[in-house]
Amino acid sequence: MTSRQAFGDGAGAGQVRATGAQGTGERAWAWAARLPPAAVDVLPAVVVLAAMVAVRLGSAPDLRGPLPVALAPAVVIAASLAVRRRWPSTAYAVGTAGLAVEALWLGSGSLTAFANLFGVYSLGLYATPGRAVLGTLLVPPGVLAHFASEDASAAVPVAVVFVWLLVWAVGYATARRHQETEQRRALARREAVLGERVRIARELHDIVGHSVNAMLVQAGAGRIVLATEPERTRELLLGVERTGRDALAELDRLLGVLRAEDPAEDPADGGGEADAEDSAGLGRLVRPMADAGLAVRLSVAPDLRDLPPDVRSSVHRIVQEALTNALRHGRARSAEVTVRRQDDADGRSLLVRVVDEGDGPAPHYRPGRGLRGIGERADALGGHVEHGTAAGGGFALSVALRLR
Repeated sequence: MTSRQAFGDGAGAGQVRATGAQGTGERAWAWAARLPPAAVDVLPAVVVLAAMVAVRLGSAPDLRGPLPVALAPAVVIAASLAVRRRWPSTAYAVGTAGLAVEALWLGSGSLTAFANLFGVYSLGLYATPGRAVLGTLLVPPGVLAHFASEDASAAVPVAVVFVWLLVWAVGYATARRHQETEQRRALARREAVLGERVRIARELHDIVGHSVNAMLVQAGAGRIVLATEPERTRELLLGVERTGRDALAELDRLLGVLRAEDPAEDPADGGGEADAEDSAGLGRLVRPMADAGLAVRLSVAPDLRDLPPDVRSSVHRIVQEALTNALRHGRARSAEVTVRRQDDADGRSLLVRVVDEGDGPAPHYRPGRGLRGIGERADALGGHVEHGTAAGGGFALSVALRLR
């Protein structure tokens, strides 16, 4: 066998042993992770109790009393460690009392101090802030009791108290950091839930409000011409049916995405495929308005087919809400919709402008849910909204949506 072969065999064997050791360690951690919390609490206590009993049995000839009495403090200290997470303040107080009894009547044990150090760390980690700070008052008496039977200089207890308080501070800081992290996570979850509720409310308002208003106007117009223009009435009723079907389809899409565990698209994207007459797909939104008696002129740039889904969805909803307001509140008979790209001081943006020829806004008007929803959409895309009286006396809405 050559040296190269021997080296290769040795490396392979070492790799196998390392892989085996790593697999054993991973299995051990996986086994520990499956243990119930009570077992995790009790296991260190059992180990500490066994070690303290072994030390006491090793020094049996030097015991100051019967063996059961000498082992009683060890049982008390170990029991306090077993409940350190559930009752941290009480556990540390009981453990410190066991340390003091052992040191003053039986002699200090070599492992008792380490058990108490574990307890003071758990005090800082698991106790409430007030009880954790109050519990530090037990540190100096416990340390002094531990050194009472030993001939040590005064500097030693002082140094030990400092170490104990330092370990407590590590546990306390860790607990506060975990608490702050959980608070941030809870706040983030709350904000996410509130944001989702606002978004769902906005989508429902846009879908239901727009459709119901269009259907009411169509039905009202049909009632007026029912006796004189049967064919016009038929067209209006077909418009009501078409608007209702579209609304149900959008609601079904919205509810389907909300029920999905990992929605792949925005439920607000109700535009579907772009219509032949415009590259933004707005023709489908205009038809119900035309059936309701609102003449809409579309002026849409031809280079809008590549709009991002969130921008396209926002354009649809903004135009939908603006035309609904023009018909419902402004009693407008015509409106003009302009959608185009533009360059401004902040870069590239998409301008959505809707101007109607209705009654215009009332004096000192305040934006309602619809305009607030448009503002929220614009804010989400880094844009801004302007609205007010148009030059001809109607209502004008301008929305600039930032293009990334």
